[in-house]
Amino acid sequence: MVDRVSWAPEGVDVDLPSSARIYDYLLGGGHNFAADRDTAEALIRVLPVRDMARLNRSYLRRAVLALVDAGVTQFLDLGSGIPTVGNVHEVAQQADPDCRVVYVDIEPVAIKHSELLLADNPRARAVHADLREPEVVVEAARELLDFTAPVGLLAVGVMQFIPDEDDPWGILVRYRDALAPGSYLALSHFTPDRMPQAMAAGADIFQHTAEPITPRTREQVLAMLDGFDVVEPGLVFTPEWRPESPEDVPDDPGRANLYAVVGRKP
Repeated sequence: MVDRVSWAPEGVDVDLPSSARIYDYLLGGGHNFAADRDTAEALIRVLPVRDMARLNRSYLRRAVLALVDAGVTQFLDLGSGIPTVGNVHEVAQQADPDCRVVYVDIEPVAIKHSELLLADNPRARAVHADLREPEVVVEAARELLDFTAPVGLLAVGVMQFIPDEDDPWGILVRYRDALAPGSYLALSHFTPDRMPQAMAAGADIFQHTAEPITPRTREQVLAMLDGFDVVEPGLVFTPEWRPESPEDVPDDPGRANLYAVVGRKP
């Protein structure tokens, strides 16, 4: 028996785990189903995924604030997921109320709840689209964003869901080409470099979800910044990217299992 509830859009397969809903569960959200929770618990047994999710979310916040400090006032958030505390528009608009944000996700639950959350916010909107179609995404985002001015492109914890055969590097090049000079790409990505056996076990679990993962090496992740000038501190594990205090960096930052990097389009 499935646990379909009133907030689930029609047509959603509640028996097929979704990365957005698994992430929601790991962050303490309530918009997930039994299949998502079961998958998350299986992941917890092989990887420190709760810490991975928390550290990734913290990186997103710091990256957004850094881009606002750099003068960016508009953001395109790819694979934005289900709204939880600390969404991009909340972080950015608290720093600068003029910031505009477009969220993009393929997950219907994520889009429905984003639309509800943003109903009274004219400077933020959600687009139901596949990030593998940059031209479609950019065209939809033009309703709110000005691509002749710098944009903060966010690909935080999402590109591992794009398999090699779909060419995630080429996809990001197409986004890059749509951006004005002075734009930024903020990216984080699962890696097997620190815990290869555990990450392989996690990837096996993700094979039974709507979005299997492809963890990638340092060199493969850095290649996604083609055409961007990498800013300090370079490519590091998520808690090491401009921490707000030394206490925010755990003794073993590599257990975050996600690389983080930000680049600027010259």
